Amino acid sequence: MQRFPHRPQLLARPAAVALAAALALTATACAKSEDDASGDTRQSSTATADTQQKVVKPKPGSKNCTVDAYGGEKIDLANATVGFSQSEKEANPFRIAETQSIKDEAKKRGVKLLTANAQSQFSKQISDVQDLLAKGADLLVIAPLNSDGWDPVLQAAAAKKVPIVTIDRKINAEACKDYVSFIASDFVEQGRRAADQMIEATGGKGEVAILLGSAGNNVTTERTQGFKERIAEKAPDLKVVFEQTGDFAREKGQQVTEQLIQSEPGIKGIYAENDEMGLGAVAALKGAGKKAGDVKIITVDGTRNAVQGIVDGWISGVIESNPRFGPLAFQTLDTFTQGEAVPQDVIIEDGAYDADNAEQDLGKAY
Repeated sequence: MQRFPHRPQLLARPAAVALAAALALTATACAKSEDDASGDTRQSSTATADTQQKVVKPKPGSKNCTVDAYGGEKIDLANATVGFSQSEKEANPFRIAETQSIKDEAKKRGVKLLTANAQSQFSKQISDVQDLLAKGADLLVIAPLNSDGWDPVLQAAAAKKVPIVTIDRKINAEACKDYVSFIASDFVEQGRRAADQMIEATGGKGEVAILLGSAGNNVTTERTQGFKERIAEKAPDLKVVFEQTGDFAREKGQQVTEQLIQSEPGIKGIYAENDEMGLGAVAALKGAGKKAGDVKIITVDGTRNAVQGIVDGWISGVIESNPRFGPLAFQTLDTFTQGEAVPQDVIIEDGAYDADNAEQDLGKAY
């Protein structure tokens, strides 16, 4: 693997300054949203300061990672090849925005980028990343489909001393040994905030359902954990009576909701762990002759179509999960490969949408 001499003047920058700069980073992207349920196609506008990723201040005692601790080598990002592995097909607006953000930032920096899409097949994602390594990727950005089963990739990357940054889902491995940094939202907190919106929408009483995300990844586990914890704490009269996976997909969310309507006709609320499943639930409720607001729907992501669903009265609230990872991922790699410290966990601050702000903030959605 070709390596490049480290620039001496960059070594003079204190690691604390670089870390502060990384934490202050924001991200921009322009992304096209998938067609909504009625067939209308909406295009998001260029991101503004209001839509950029903002990083939460690290907690005291948070750990960092350096090239020396990781066992890697300093390289010049400008002359390196970055491999990006996307987990799912780019039909979900989150994935569209995420991939476009990575491509935009690589182009902006003049960095050679290799991309692969696993099409929601974990075995393909493993082979995809191995192929990126074979093609000469010096650095990897991975959006994992699953959290477990990454040993073949981690071993191959370690053998070539290729640093890995993971985004939006976590790999169950050791930070600063198997990978450098994990960049994502606080998914437990997202679940808690979704529960707060559900409590407000339902009055804290009745029966609710959860449309679970895909099995085998930390996003599903943590969004469920946060939701249930907050319901138990603040609204014991709100009962979760139905849980079934919708695989983060609109069609599956619609199918599961159709079953839900039959088995639990008195359901008062639906917590969909992403917008696509929530939009599928809306389609199912419309098909069953329900009126907007009959069943309160809370979702997570912040896509244009879901926020429009609030404006239209079908969705009660949306917790944002910002997918514009490009600038933050590349800055983390750049800081790391210069030999300076980066956080092992980079947590993003997310907003929220409800009836009070959905219409005026629609332009912030992706």
